[in-house]
Amino acid sequence: MKPSRRHVLAKAIQLSLLVALPGVAAAQDAAPAKDPTTLDSVQVTGTRIKKAEIESQVPVQTLSRDDIERTGLTSLGDIVQELTGAGSALNTKFNSSGNFGFSPNGDGIGAGSAQVDLRHLGPKRVLVLVDGMRWVNESSASGVGAATDLNTIPLAIVERIEVLEDGASSLYGSDAIAGVVNIITRRNFDGGQISLNYGQYGKGDGELQGVDLAWGYNTDRANLFLGLSYVDQDPVFSRDRKVARVPVPGLGVETGSSATPNGRFIFTDPRCPAVDSDDDPSTPPVNMCNITTPNGSSFPNGVRFPQDFIPFGGANRYNFAAENMLLTPSKRTGAFGQFRYHFSDNVQGYVKALYNRRESVNQAAPEPIFLGLDAGTGNPWSERITISRLNPYNPFGIDLTSQGANPNLITLARRPVEGGPRIFEQQVDTQYVAGGLEGSFDAGDRTFFWDVNAAYSRNKADQTNRGSYNIRNINIALGDPAVCAATPGCVPLNLFGGPGTITPQMLSWISPVIRDRSEQKLKTFTANFSGDLFNLWAGPLSFAAGYEYRKYEGSYSPDPITVAGYYNGTQSLPTRGTYDVNEAYVELNLPLIKEGSFGKSLDLSLAGRYSDYSTFGGQFTPKYGLRWQVADEFLLRTTYAEGFRAPSIGELYGSASRADLQLSDPCLTSITGAPPTGNRANCAALGVPAGAAQANSQISVQTGGNADLEPETARSFTAGFVYSPAWAADSAWSDKFDFEVTYYRHSLEGAVQAIDAQTQLNLCVQTLDPLYCNGITRSSVGGISSFENKLTNLGSIKTSGWDVDFFWTLPETSIGQFKLAWQNTWVTQYDAVGAAGQRQPRRPGVEVNDSAIPEWSSNATLSWKRNAWTGSWTVRHISELTETCQASALESPYCDNSVTGANKLSPTTYHDIQLGYHFELLKGLQVTGGVNNLFDKDPPVCLSCSLNGYDASTYDIPGGRFFYVRADLRF
Repeated sequence: MKPSRRHVLAKAIQLSLLVALPGVAAAQDAAPAKDPTTLDSVQVTGTRIKKAEIESQVPVQTLSRDDIERTGLTSLGDIVQELTGAGSALNTKFNSSGNFGFSPNGDGIGAGSAQVDLRHLGPKRVLVLVDGMRWVNESSASGVGAATDLNTIPLAIVERIEVLEDGASSLYGSDAIAGVVNIITRRNFDGGQISLNYGQYGKGDGELQGVDLAWGYNTDRANLFLGLSYVDQDPVFSRDRKVARVPVPGLGVETGSSATPNGRFIFTDPRCPAVDSDDDPSTPPVNMCNITTPNGSSFPNGVRFPQDFIPFGGANRYNFAAENMLLTPSKRTGAFGQFRYHFSDNVQGYVKALYNRRESVNQAAPEPIFLGLDAGTGNPWSERITISRLNPYNPFGIDLTSQGANPNLITLARRPVEGGPRIFEQQVDTQYVAGGLEGSFDAGDRTFFWDVNAAYSRNKADQTNRGSYNIRNINIALGDPAVCAATPGCVPLNLFGGPGTITPQMLSWISPVIRDRSEQKLKTFTANFSGDLFNLWAGPLSFAAGYEYRKYEGSYSPDPITVAGYYNGTQSLPTRGTYDVNEAYVELNLPLIKEGSFGKSLDLSLAGRYSDYSTFGGQFTPKYGLRWQVADEFLLRTTYAEGFRAPSIGELYGSASRADLQLSDPCLTSITGAPPTGNRANCAALGVPAGAAQANSQISVQTGGNADLEPETARSFTAGFVYSPAWAADSAWSDKFDFEVTYYRHSLEGAVQAIDAQTQLNLCVQTLDPLYCNGITRSSVGGISSFENKLTNLGSIKTSGWDVDFFWTLPETSIGQFKLAWQNTWVTQYDAVGAAGQRQPRRPGVEVNDSAIPEWSSNATLSWKRNAWTGSWTVRHISELTETCQASALESPYCDNSVTGANKLSPTTYHDIQLGYHFELLKGLQVTGGVNNLFDKDPPVCLSCSLNGYDASTYDIPGGRFFYVRADLRF
């Protein structure tokens, strides 16, 4: 269909709104002074029909305010990432900027953000709503993201979280492929509350401080809620945890970087020793130096060749891991207000507004400088360079050049520790304002509900980068001194001495302050109408219908130095895009059977949505569901839904973004000396000379947008039951017992994703197919100089599994009352296949690319209450995982080379405890203390994970016993 020029999109998203499940409302939230007669009829996440009987039609998991506070966590993202159905997603345990971009997807690095992934389908396939309205996508100053940053929503304003674990595009439109997270804000609140939070890790770091203020006022016709929130999280440094102190756990610095404070110099020269680079006797040896200055030495007066140099070996490499962070610092300040006014018993209006600021920091080791044929940066200023023999610090007396007919400079690698670590500071400002009208009216004996809503939201991020370098200025400062002298500000640069030989004047010339910006805006308008149309043989035919309009705007503005290609890394260009959507939907609930010999009731639900996008045209998505109430205590339910996800602005229009990934080049000797694994003839055809070695295991991979992308399409199926046996109710051993089982299956076609980089590299070497090799270029000495990993509509992703949940409330006794909630997810299938049939490495029980798909995840919480005392014990379990050992990690004691060449990540169980007491002070003072990871369980070692020796998206940080205390005073 030809895209429309103008789109006035619509939908009616009043999605989640308030499902009054037992125990959902926080105890301190008071009812409004006047309860309108019809406006608060039940509407649940997963349907837009306000009807109490269908609240269990789809699998919805609800986290109440009590559940949230029981976690001891202060980040909304951290809480939802602990759900058993959640997958790997960014959080503050990822020290992202400057090191890696997590699964490269062309929309930047969400540094400092916290995202949510459901069913391991990726954060961009989860729709996040606040009070049923879409939330704006993240903005982290490195691209135009496709996911939502939950750190833009203060946890203090949340009343409950509803998680729909089912595809829901027919109800809510694009992005709801894997499910929906609907965040319900606190509304009906009377009086004031101040909450103080303090926490710290057992090793004395990672201090957390927080203050929340809440105040509410109710009259017969109005209610007002105001909230303020402040959270200050201090960092935890990698050097303070054993597993994170070295690049590959179990090994020393031999797996570190060849860019060292003393420098590594690889060049050809007749004065260098002859090296036989291959096994071909007809090939003459090459006179090649591979040298460095002695570790620990400093040469402020210059160095001499060859007296002051030694051969470069594994012991000379640089341990970059110690400079990283395990937990990144984050300050979040938020203000929220909501006012509702009842014009009559049947009409009310509301306005709400939010402002949130996140200030976060990432830190990486001092930035390395790579120059020469094998620089591998993809930047011409570093790969085409001449270091003049006239440079006053050049000890070799010759031009070192990677240009011309006879280049001799293979690699110069120097890490200027004089410039300090790389610091990336983000400031993210989020603004949100919304208003609307809600009402009901009677027509005959039926009641109809309506609402209209409008919202505007904006995320704006600024990132300041200190400690990076201007590669153009480095090029000039190493070249002809006469050119440098004629260039204002230029000072000849010394990369040849040891630490301390780069002076402040040199740093001033090569060290810019880099400032990047990004912004996203979302404008929405929705209108919804629902009620009962007429009576059928088994009951009323209920319906909901509506319209939605959305407009997306996004931009990324990198620093002019980056745009010009002067940044010591990948050139990045600005990104800007906009599109809008018009949508209309209808939902029907058709009763088929009323109470009789076939059970209590059988209902058929039908839903359909038509979406018209300015970028690609129209899309229709249907959904079908059956709900069979066999008996009061037994419910069967099933759904089938089709869905889609439209490519985001970043995916469509994004400029190249860089991710530094841990890759093993099959054509090169590994950094630990392991021989190449690739076909020798194929490697030679790719231009790799025999004997070539991989200088570093981190390879820069570029991913960019693709304007030809099509929408992803999906099919989702769920089937299950809810059993609440009467024999387990009001008995001597049980007040209530609920048992829920859900089978899920998602099938995604045309997934917008880049092929796994290691898979692409392996297939290129195996097949020489241009499909895989185009975009991978090598230098004349065999190393990868650029790696383009473009976004495409990948073949398919298929995943399935089971959710099995138990809820048991025990009778109250003299020692109090206990409740047990035990939730489990088993992933039985996960298959991702590229468009040409390439099998991607992710599957159940496997760790790959800093993410895991555990076959079994389980959370069990035993809560207790006796008079003024409360307590809980939570057990979180993650089943065993396996990862393939890369060449750089084969010598690690964690890698079982003799059998499989794999590392087993053992099953991991965490224990969290909490104890609280309620004092009768003013309206009540609740003091609560707890310990997360009580037994100080370390995560299993991950050899392929990018930075800190473990998977930060799946496990708690090493040395992670966390103590906290919270005081809540009502007045």
